[in-house]
Amino acid sequence: MASYTTTLILLPIFLLSFVVAPASAADLNQDFDITWGDGRAKILNNGELLTLSLDKASGSGFQSKHEYLFGKIDMQLKLVPGNSAGTVTAYYLSSKGSTWDEIDFEFLGNLSGDPYILHTNVFSQGKGNREQQFYLWFDPTADFHTYSILWNSQRIIFSVDGTPIREFKNQESNGVPFPKSQPMRIYSSLWNADDWATRGGLVKTDWSQAPFTASYRNFSAEACVWTSGASSCSSATSSNANNGAWLSQDLDSTSQDRLKWVQTNYMIYNYCADTKRFPQGLPVECTAS
Repeated sequence: MASYTTTLILLPIFLLSFVVAPASAADLNQDFDITWGDGRAKILNNGELLTLSLDKASGSGFQSKHEYLFGKIDMQLKLVPGNSAGTVTAYYLSSKGSTWDEIDFEFLGNLSGDPYILHTNVFSQGKGNREQQFYLWFDPTADFHTYSILWNSQRIIFSVDGTPIREFKNQESNGVPFPKSQPMRIYSSLWNADDWATRGGLVKTDWSQAPFTASYRNFSAEACVWTSGASSCSSATSSNANNGAWLSQDLDSTSQDRLKWVQTNYMIYNYCADTKRFPQGLPVECTAS
């Protein structure tokens, strides 16, 4: 992984200048419910910190109290340190049902000293297979970093510390379903996936390192809350939409340059470039203008 270390040293100053400042502390008890793990998930410090843990018996997880239909969602995560091979920390938005929508961050653990893989995916109407994977330009286990999803009717933007890494545009005009009608909750889980997560399952979880722990703080949502079949953004006076700026937000020229830089230097898999996987032709959204 020498090239990974070298790239870190060469990281441009402009990228570092866009790190998002921590949000004011919020009470995570007000936003999330622990859903499984038999005590392995905890909300601590008067709601300022949430931790998930994994041992050989079980992982753990939580979900948001609210459902959202569009939003700008921020959360700071600090991932499992040390030898995290075999573990997956999933942080995502998802609806329910057989034709669900989903927007995924998944962090694939690795051996000590090797970089995490950040795995992203977008499901619409139950169809996914839209994976892009990245290395990060920092150690995500050493400190908290902000992982963001901007989701409006025209695009989904994945960002890390304010730097966009992926954009999935609405291409319904080309016959590609787009997540825009099903409200989604926020979910997160820490679980064992050593049958596939690290080097295709070649590296197994070292249970002598357990328990494995990931930490969360500074959740923020400028979002349309879905309640009883109605959106909080249906009212022009709704404060939840924060005046609605993010509802039509796109990538300006500076953000497009940053996106291109990250994808050029840190993307390690793009389904839109995998012609072996799609011998009959790449998916429509990959080729449409």
